[in-house]
Amino acid sequence: MTRGIYVSATTPGSGKTLVSLGLADALHRHADRIGFFRPITAGSEPDPTVAMLRRLYKLDAEVCRSGMSGAEARALLASGNRAEIDARCVEIYSEIAKKCDVVIVEGTDLTGQDAAVEFDLNARLANNLGLPMLAVVGARGLTAEETADAVDVARKELVAENCSLLAMMVNRADPGEVAAIKASIRPGASSRPVYVIPEIPEISRPTVGEVAKALKLQQIAGSPEMDRDVHAIKVAAMTVGNFLHLLDANDLVIVPGDRADVMVASLASAFSPEFPVPGGMILTGGLAPDPNVLPILAHAPFPVFTYDDDTYSSARAVSEVRSEIHSGQRRKVAAAMGAWSRSVDEAELLERVSLPRPATMTPLRFLHELVERARSDRKRIVLPEGNDIRVLKAAEILHRRDVCGLVLLGNLQAVRELAAAHGVDLEGVEIVDPEASGLRETFAVEYQRLRAHKGVDLARAREVMADGSYFGTMMVQLGHVDGMVSGAAHTTANTIRPALEFVKTRDGVRIVSSVFLMLLADRVLVYGDCAVNPDPNEEQLADIAVASAETAAQFGVEPRIAMLSYSTGGSGTGSAVDAVRRATALARAARPDLAIEGPIQYDAAVDASIAASKLPASAVAGQATVFIFPDLNTGNNTYKAVQQSSGAVAVGPVLQGLRKPINDLSRGCTVEDIVNTVAITAIQAQGVSTSPTTETPGTTDGKES
Repeated sequence: MTRGIYVSATTPGSGKTLVSLGLADALHRHADRIGFFRPITAGSEPDPTVAMLRRLYKLDAEVCRSGMSGAEARALLASGNRAEIDARCVEIYSEIAKKCDVVIVEGTDLTGQDAAVEFDLNARLANNLGLPMLAVVGARGLTAEETADAVDVARKELVAENCSLLAMMVNRADPGEVAAIKASIRPGASSRPVYVIPEIPEISRPTVGEVAKALKLQQIAGSPEMDRDVHAIKVAAMTVGNFLHLLDANDLVIVPGDRADVMVASLASAFSPEFPVPGGMILTGGLAPDPNVLPILAHAPFPVFTYDDDTYSSARAVSEVRSEIHSGQRRKVAAAMGAWSRSVDEAELLERVSLPRPATMTPLRFLHELVERARSDRKRIVLPEGNDIRVLKAAEILHRRDVCGLVLLGNLQAVRELAAAHGVDLEGVEIVDPEASGLRETFAVEYQRLRAHKGVDLARAREVMADGSYFGTMMVQLGHVDGMVSGAAHTTANTIRPALEFVKTRDGVRIVSSVFLMLLADRVLVYGDCAVNPDPNEEQLADIAVASAETAAQFGVEPRIAMLSYSTGGSGTGSAVDAVRRATALARAARPDLAIEGPIQYDAAVDASIAASKLPASAVAGQATVFIFPDLNTGNNTYKAVQQSSGAVAVGPVLQGLRKPINDLSRGCTVEDIVNTVAITAIQAQGVSTSPTTETPGTTDGKES
């Protein structure tokens, strides 16, 4: 039976879309098929919230849709035909419910002329659809006691409407009042908690691009980067000295088009490490800048626009531009999801819904679960490539989503300038310069101790520790952070070499290897080794198999291991087949508890009908989840072939076998790849001791460089 939840505002401006988004994210991880329905939309089609959820969760239009426009609903209400609204909404909901396990229905915004009528309409729709209600109380501008009263009033009114209350939530609370609000709220009949979500400024701040679109601004110079939050509006109606004194980072500067002094001063501020970088500039009055100034503005690290209205009218128009979560920007969505995860006990909330257990694992669900698992036990990850804008953008998203603690490595000024130039907000993210850090000497002494058998003296150790990869790896080694992710701008060797020098492999592990998590449409497979070892011998192949099984289990994949070859069972001979056969025997001896089959061909490993004819008694054939390739050439080509031909999402490479988690990125990685790899590294770190790794100089545990 399909479950449904009706999300309804009880006050105008409650920000209930954040609740719908958080609920959708939670349900998507706990149900096979989710749907979303907005019975009445405020304006244009497609409804922006509907469009956002379709995009974020890859929902088809059949199960993520709206009903009718607000104008249609008002016309039906005015004609006394409320039953038509109910009938149409019930019909559409029923169509969606047939295809889903759970459906989120989001009510109206209570922003019309008669909020009381809308409140009654939402209550009636929830009852006619037979859905429990998640009621959202907006606390913006309210004291703790006023918020508690608003919760009581909403409860009483919904009970009077015979609504079944699933949960009450307070949103947009003053961050400084959250604790007082929680203490002031009186328990309801169920004694279930009322969750309180604070106001998130990052959500309501418009970006420069949204301002430009709303006002139809014309860009004449500067950076094309529009994805920068506007923190404040600064009107330049004073002397340059006084203006610069008031200018803050990401301010939108509004200045008459003939004020060349302010333009040049703003540009100078952007290029000076001691002064803030504006988010953008609007030249007003339809006045073209001085021809001698325009070429200078072309180099501005922020966009420069012109607008025909006067300065006052321009400032007023900009101040009226508001942003919403449904703009779909990843940074705003990340901020919303971070607020949800910090404020809501998902397990307790979903317990009220009683969802069926998902039968499949989709790529999107797997990636969302990665983030949730990382967030459940927050670790600290270092990113050595602070000079790569993809890394900075990923760091901002990770921080906003509250996935883990982060340390960026790089020259402090250079990192901040790069972030400012691209509108990336790194507030709250720690930045460490290896060359200037007080830890450099400590790290150098330790590195010299560990590498003395290789002739490394202290002077050389100090030089090495200025390198971000070595510095970051030593942070992991000595427990300052829990893991490292690198490789966006460096080779795999640059990432792995320091780890092999002094982090070394775990006890009993012969070799560092890697796997890719292959996210197919309905399941996750593990491929190893596809990135590190060109031609592993039998012992190493067995080691890779055992390590890959452990990685699979760590990420929720039941390990059934296929040792791949061009022959299945005893049907073929040859040195390559014999090597896989011996590797299989070694792996079984090392871990008799694991289901391991080999040698086996890929088709017999994945296809039940082929397995029935080739290896009918095998516990692995036809249902393998972990695939061990005989060499790097085979593994690398196979994972890319599957990725390209089937549309599978390849996550990795995930390094395995090291004492502490260090992972490599492809130099062609996207921001999303970095986010996923950091989440994986944080999860790996959850099962590893954070205490410093002790290593005797000169030991050969693991590869030596």
